[in-house]
Amino acid sequence: MARVSQEHLDARRRQILDGAARCFARDGFHATSMQDVFKEVGLSAGAVYRYFGGKDDLIAAIAGEAVGGVRQAFERAARVSPPPTPDVLIGRVVRTLFGDDAERRGGLDPRAYAGLIVQVWSETLRSERLAATLGEAYEGLRVSWAELVGEYRASGMLAAGVPDEHIARTLIATAQGLIVQLAMFGDAGPEVLENGLRGLMSMDLQRAS
Repeated sequence: MARVSQEHLDARRRQILDGAARCFARDGFHATSMQDVFKEVGLSAGAVYRYFGGKDDLIAAIAGEAVGGVRQAFERAARVSPPPTPDVLIGRVVRTLFGDDAERRGGLDPRAYAGLIVQVWSETLRSERLAATLGEAYEGLRVSWAELVGEYRASGMLAAGVPDEHIARTLIATAQGLIVQLAMFGDAGPEVLENGLRGLMSMDLQRAS
């Protein structure tokens, strides 16, 4: 029997994950059955179970990819010196995640993909396994963003007095908030976040005080 190439195995795994993501985005995690996934991807149960033990494994894999995508987008956007200002940085991250490359999102449109991410977050309240996976990923993301804030401070762009971690958490929360708005209302794009942050950064605090 001919050996199956790694490229073929990877492509089949991708096919299953993309199909499951479409099912989850359309019907939700709990309303989607494994039979729904088999039908969506056009594969037998045995073919799917070769890669994933069940629905929880599919959810965990999709969750890992979603969080990893956020971190990779941030690292690419921040790979310049001096680092881009927060409005530019977060705008680049959001554009990477929700831009025109629908193939990278398994064919999901931006709103559906944002909804899938929100589902993943809510699922952490139920699943200890998923909570541990996302908790570890979030910790890595928080550390990376705190390091970036340190670069802002070292370059003189940011005054001392506020802990780097607090600013990092606020930047992450800003990106998370936009994802929630996009999932719920569908009318929040990268330019909204960029313009809003730019407006806040332009405030004259001396005049306000």
